[in-house]
Amino acid sequence: MRIGYDGTDFSGWATQPGRRTVQETIETTLSTVLRSPVRLTVAGRTDAGVHASGQVVHCDVPVDSLQSRSIDGDPSRLVRRLAKMLPDDVRVKAVEQVSTDFDARFAALARTYEYRLADALWGAEPTSARMTADWPRHLDVDLMNAASASLVGLNDFAAFCRFREGSTTIRELQEFSWRRDDAGVLVARVRADAFCWSMVRSLVGAVAVVGDGRRDLDWCVGLLAERERSAQVPVAQARGLCLMRVDYPPESEWAARSALTRDVRDESELRGGCCGD
Repeated sequence: MRIGYDGTDFSGWATQPGRRTVQETIETTLSTVLRSPVRLTVAGRTDAGVHASGQVVHCDVPVDSLQSRSIDGDPSRLVRRLAKMLPDDVRVKAVEQVSTDFDARFAALARTYEYRLADALWGAEPTSARMTADWPRHLDVDLMNAASASLVGLNDFAAFCRFREGSTTIRELQEFSWRRDDAGVLVARVRADAFCWSMVRSLVGAVAVVGDGRRDLDWCVGLLAERERSAQVPVAQARGLCLMRVDYPPESEWAARSALTRDVRDESELRGGCCGD
């Protein structure tokens, strides 16, 4: 399933007791429609306030659950059914049946995010404020692009990530670039094979303090040498971040990609390669 949501009024993706989350909202509605408990596996968990237009999930459901009159064996019919039942701030945009080799999380090749940042004196435009963060100082887009480019490659992004036991902070940042749109808002495109907790918002924060002149390029590059979360890196606001798309290989490569992704990277991958130097 491909999913979009406005994360403003959600406490993030993952189910939490007593809180409204995207996962719980979709699972409850889908379980009602299919008359069978549903558990979703997501391509990338998003934090409270973060949005998505191209989130991807998968779930296993009994074949019998797809034979009701309203679905008639065609999973794509779920799109219309769910649109009538889900709240306005979350939508299932596409549904298709796939083989059991598919895994929304581990089969993914890359995730692409967009970050919107307004540096106007008045802040974000009210009509788009739920999707746009604000920055209190003027930002130089050329400096931000230079800082962003210095971080691209296979690196240990520990300085930009919140610690999680048993997880790696080595990631391949494939793209990180900025532009100003017609309204003067800075828009970043950030793509990586995977992201660790708070990584995108920390990357934005680090580059923004270079863009407003409080830090220089050498400081930004130096963060890659750190092996724990840096207190000097500000975490940008959640509301500016949106998961735009998740890319997958051809079906014949789903199983192999999932097996490869499950292997935890270590520092040996950074030795001797151009991207890790």
